[in-house]
Amino acid sequence: MTIAPDKPETAETPVPEGHVKLTIDGEEVIAPKGELLIRTAERLGTSIPRFCDHPLLDPAGACRQCLVEVEMGGRPMPKPQASCTMTVADGMVVKTQLTSPVADKAQQGVMELLLINHPLDCPICDKGGECPLQNQALAHGRAESRFVDTKRTFPKPLPISSQVLLDRERCVLCQRCTRFSDQVAGDPFIALLERGAHQQIGTAETADVLDLASRTTGGEPFQSYFSGNVIQICPVGALTSAAYRFRSRPFDLVSAPSVCEHCSSGCAERTDFRRGKVQRKLAGDDPEVNEEWLCDKGRFAFRYVQAGDRIRRPLVRNAKGELEEASWTDALRTAAEGLLKAREGKGGAVLTGGRLTVEDAYAYSKFARIALRTNDIDFRTRAHSDEELAFLGSTVVGTTPETGVTFGEIERAKTVLCVAFEPEDEAPIVFLRLRKAARKNHTRVVHLGQWTTSSVRKTFGELLACVPGGEAAAVDGIAQHAADVDAALSGEGAVILVGERAAEIPGLFSALVRLTARTGARLAWIPRRAGDRGALETGCVPTLLPGGRSVADEAARAEVGKQWGTELPAEPGRDVTGILQAVSGGQLDALVVGGVDPNDLPDPDLARRALDNAGFVVSLELRASEVTERADVVLPIAPAVEKSGSYLNWEGRRRDFDITLEGTGSLSDGRVLDTLAVEMDADLFTQTPAAAAADFARLGTRPNVALGASGAPNATLGASHAPNATLGRSEPGEGQAVLATWRQLIDNGSLQDGEPHLKGTQRPPVARLSAKTAEGLGGTLRVSNERGSITLPVEVADLPDGVVWLPGNSDGSAVRAALAAGHGALVQISGGDQ
Repeated sequence: MTIAPDKPETAETPVPEGHVKLTIDGEEVIAPKGELLIRTAERLGTSIPRFCDHPLLDPAGACRQCLVEVEMGGRPMPKPQASCTMTVADGMVVKTQLTSPVADKAQQGVMELLLINHPLDCPICDKGGECPLQNQALAHGRAESRFVDTKRTFPKPLPISSQVLLDRERCVLCQRCTRFSDQVAGDPFIALLERGAHQQIGTAETADVLDLASRTTGGEPFQSYFSGNVIQICPVGALTSAAYRFRSRPFDLVSAPSVCEHCSSGCAERTDFRRGKVQRKLAGDDPEVNEEWLCDKGRFAFRYVQAGDRIRRPLVRNAKGELEEASWTDALRTAAEGLLKAREGKGGAVLTGGRLTVEDAYAYSKFARIALRTNDIDFRTRAHSDEELAFLGSTVVGTTPETGVTFGEIERAKTVLCVAFEPEDEAPIVFLRLRKAARKNHTRVVHLGQWTTSSVRKTFGELLACVPGGEAAAVDGIAQHAADVDAALSGEGAVILVGERAAEIPGLFSALVRLTARTGARLAWIPRRAGDRGALETGCVPTLLPGGRSVADEAARAEVGKQWGTELPAEPGRDVTGILQAVSGGQLDALVVGGVDPNDLPDPDLARRALDNAGFVVSLELRASEVTERADVVLPIAPAVEKSGSYLNWEGRRRDFDITLEGTGSLSDGRVLDTLAVEMDADLFTQTPAAAAADFARLGTRPNVALGASGAPNATLGASHAPNATLGRSEPGEGQAVLATWRQLIDNGSLQDGEPHLKGTQRPPVARLSAKTAEGLGGTLRVSNERGSITLPVEVADLPDGVVWLPGNSDGSAVRAALAAGHGALVQISGGDQ
């Protein structure tokens, strides 16, 4: 007979290759080699207290709060070990505070030590109510302290920058802030100063003020586009926001998940508000997009919603030519009458800005085709070209994270080439991924540009320098003049990133398509503005219908027209410049303008002439602007926090968000257009964002549009262009230079108004020249043309000779407004005093 064993035999769990088996609190666990003990415990559901540890920062072992008991080979280590710096090993036995009195006592002792000098100012500290030190002191601290001497005190607060304040006595020296600045942002301007009991966080400037040695900061001030992150990751109230300080408490706030409205990254955010006003924004946790980071523009630029010039009620121009408040009924009726008259006359056109949600953009696209019966619509209210439009239709529209380049692909890439794209200024979260890829994975980052910018330095990158406007020839010349780069792009895991500035450079999109076809590298377009991808997908361009369908395709028009219940216009429309020229010249009677600043356009004077000469102008706008000053009807619309919807980020990833501030009475663009269309006897079915999204989803997306030879991405450029030639522009003569320009992240954009703390961290506007070009010009430079001039301090950089760089929209340097010129234009240069 068979006798059952006392305990059933169990097969030992096999350990996969690259993994180890260890025991934590009596439970066997398999973990990948190199994983930190604190992470393995987290996966088991065991929370070990910590302050310095952060999953996106390198281990430091600075606070020692995460001590655990460890045995190796049956022999216990002589003292508890920091679980945030020790990696797992085969056969390791770990006891956390849950099962080890030794670990528990050690953690309590460390907590007592950390609290020796920590002030008991929780009732006034901004971190109170959401403070890890507070929580862990209650969970893992002692009820009484043996310390009876006077606590260390410092004058406070100490300004690290205009928007970050430091209370040094609260600091537990966890070094999260210094590691973030050094490792993630690449801005090592905040550091540990002094040693022992005098050790503290500071900058070179604070060291000078306090007469401390500044051995680690290099004498530079704390200047970073990402400084707000150190406030959020500080585990105590040592680093606080100047804008939020003493404004509220966490338990007074209502929190809502949201999406950043500023750039095309589509960062996840958390918006905290009270009494109908946004108090702060924090980074959301989204590993696939922004991980746990935000740029300062996304974090702090939200006060525009409460600006004094915000338009709350509709405005209609009266018989005296003055704008006066009107009811929605009267304003919509007046707008409908004017647009119907224009439709029956010479027609109307639609211009939209770059801040639209997908749903609002779809409403504009539908309004143009159904209510105005025109394809004269364009979202590219910036520099643009036919070649760009062909590229967007053939290469960009319809791409998704499944079919296109993603943040993760950038991080994993072996080689990345950035063309006409300054990532730190134009897509800062893309910049953080590039830096992470270069730092962690040794990604080779190559920048085709004019000078060694901060993006080049901080991504450990290489610069392929060329004259502005010569980028297309430089791309075609990579195989001949940069064979190693060409070979890298031909290898596995190569990515090319191109910015919207490429629209100003004839032939560049074509050259990039040829380069990708030859090398197999993946190509991604990264616009600067949040709404650009959504506007493209929904057909806010003159040659495409929603879903990437060609206006010239009869079957596509019939397909869309059938769903919309109308016949669509067959003639492709005009682009932004064509629309403005037509209105200015009397070929169009009306304009519908949604969130456009004339100073963003290639020729602001042309835009003003068009607005002045237009027979009828309807402006859908948030705040008073040059457009509303000239409009016949102004219809106020809701900012992002007062509506729901979605953005489509540069990856093609849908970023949904819900309404944050309810009950304000403001209406989305889609709702306003829907009601206006009803007054014009047309139905858009965009009453709500959900309705608009559902209507758009029913259309779906078609494959990329096949394009003709004119302006097509595969058009062949002439072979005579040398890599550094200026394409299609004259060479600079005596007293001339070629202009390089782009907008810096923190500048004079209207969505950054009302936040002086953010403006205080603007990079100083300077004119950059090569040493040879700067000879004899003095300390200031005057850049001019027949339209106007800009005068700025001179800074020497490694630009090609005969090139000058200016910030696009900073103090004293509004390039479009002053010069009506852009990247690659020929300008006059002289000493500022001449």
